[in-house]
Amino acid sequence: MPTLPWTKPNPAQPNTRALVMASRLEVKSMKYVPGFFLKALSAWGQVRKAPGALGASLEAQLTKGVFFTLSAWEDRDALYTYAKAEPHKSIMTGLRSTMRGSTFTFWEVPVEELPITWKDAKAHIDAQARVDAESAH
Repeated sequence: MPTLPWTKPNPAQPNTRALVMASRLEVKSMKYVPGFFLKALSAWGQVRKAPGALGASLEAQLTKGVFFTLSAWEDRDALYTYAKAEPHKSIMTGLRSTMRGSTFTFWEVPVEELPITWKDAKAHIDAQARVDAESAH
């Protein structure tokens, strides 16, 4: 299970808050895993240069076809600017048909609490997945 360690593209301003985004992405079939992983690495390269990115990590559970992302941002605008920029925009559009499901969650923390642990991120993802499941019924 490859995990790309937390990287800090930009320094955080002391005594501010960071927007944290965590996601769980699952492909429909194992045949999509190699392509998804390669595209995830491309997006990873982009986030490492993104203005406003305070930190990021990626966990790929290749044998399960599940990918987790974790990132921290100066604000929502910085995150959305990254998401709408290439190559991320085309990657996400192009991968939609290969996805079984996904969960996205957002919360804020003082920048002094960065980096976020995977345990904490997955707890937030699981809680959001429960909320999403309840609202789907």
